[in-house]
Amino acid sequence: MVTDTRPRLSVRRGLALLTSERPRPEAVRALPNGWWLAVAAVCFGAFMGQLDASIVTLTYGGLRTDFHASLAAVEWVSLAYLLALVALLVPAGRLADAHGRKLLYLYGFAVFTLASAACGFAPTLGVLVVFRVVQAAGAAMMQANSVALVTTSAPRERMRSALGVQAAAQALGLALGPTVGGALVSTLGWRWVFWVNVPVGVVALVGGHYLLPRTRARTRVTRFDWPGLLLLAVATTGALMGVSAASGLPVPGWGVAALFLVAGGAGWAFVRRQRRVAAPLLDLALLRVRAVAYGLVGALSGYLVLFGPLVLVPVVLTARGVSELTAGLVLTALPAGFALAATGGDRVLPHGLSDRGRCLAGAGVFTAALAALLVVPPGIGELVPVLAATGLGLGMFTPANNALIMGAIPARSSGTGGGLVNMTRGLGTALGVALVTLALQVGGGGGVGRSGSGAAAVVLMAASVVAVAAAWFGPRGGAREGAQEGA
Repeated sequence: MVTDTRPRLSVRRGLALLTSERPRPEAVRALPNGWWLAVAAVCFGAFMGQLDASIVTLTYGGLRTDFHASLAAVEWVSLAYLLALVALLVPAGRLADAHGRKLLYLYGFAVFTLASAACGFAPTLGVLVVFRVVQAAGAAMMQANSVALVTTSAPRERMRSALGVQAAAQALGLALGPTVGGALVSTLGWRWVFWVNVPVGVVALVGGHYLLPRTRARTRVTRFDWPGLLLLAVATTGALMGVSAASGLPVPGWGVAALFLVAGGAGWAFVRRQRRVAAPLLDLALLRVRAVAYGLVGALSGYLVLFGPLVLVPVVLTARGVSELTAGLVLTALPAGFALAATGGDRVLPHGLSDRGRCLAGAGVFTAALAALLVVPPGIGELVPVLAATGLGLGMFTPANNALIMGAIPARSSGTGGGLVNMTRGLGTALGVALVTLALQVGGGGGVGRSGSGAAAVVLMAASVVAVAAAWFGPRGGAREGAQEGA
């Protein structure tokens, strides 16, 4: 009896098609500056990630009305997304290093797009929160690989410029979020805040399939560290919830302390496990590299400075009777300055200035700008140049700092490195919002001339000083250990 093996072969071919990376067309790969097309494809994800982060808070009013929910319940639409995203970034990068960064990035965009559509159709608030967690899983697969795809696509001498363009895309998404979100919610309703991701996601999937290079250098993984993933999730979730609770959520003091104790215990257990397990989720040797360790401290401080004013500025201005629309327009000076410096810095700064020098220059600019908040009354006329200068400094600092980090990580581990960078960004974002909120509440509301806004300015100033110190004590250079990938 002869067995027909054709169905079995068809299944194998189908699985191979779904689990293997397809090369770019030869016409794309042969273009002299074809790597810019790969960077442009990654910018879709960078833009949508920040747009989604800044747009969802505008749905709170519509969600409370439609679902008859409290503000505390509605906040979980954002909190669940952030907690899942931060916990999954490093694991997603680890999987990408083993199975292909292009593959994980495209699947991440597919999950993010489908989950966005599902969020728009959610019948209850609980279902919406579940779909937001799924959306965060897709976003983690995208974000963990975005920096890695840029650094492995761009020539070594153009890596900083490529990272600057990606950072500018993030800033553009952050700047447009309140405007786009307000227009969608006021005209079409809150569901369109999620549905707007769908057409962009489809375009990004098609573009990524044809424009992104295959992964050449991979890290072999024989077994996935599920206990390590659980410990990392508990540590990051406990830390973020503890910071959020300390910044004003109705949680007793012992509850806040318990969250931090759980986070600390899980973090300690995670580190111990990574040292002993054969296939660790995170290679701790990466953190012993000077450029990586100091760079991550600088990244956390930089994103704290970037997102802290998103809380401080509206509170200060509305306390003086300024409308929310005007406050939002004033706030756009920060991401606008960021985007300008990230994309145009190489044309203005000396060509021979090192990445470390650019970090020091950028950190010095936003430190000087934030110092002005301590002595100048924060009115509209004063805030616009301060925010613009802060954005300019961050736009110089962030691409150069990311280049130092990724330049010290081997190409085979660039997905894990990208996950670390983005996890640090998530922690910095949460700390920026939570610590500024806590400072405003402890100071009595943050009105103009009150101690709250002064305390918040001190928090931002302290973070900027840490960024300066990280750049100063960091490495003098950041030679890339891994080779560029170009397939």
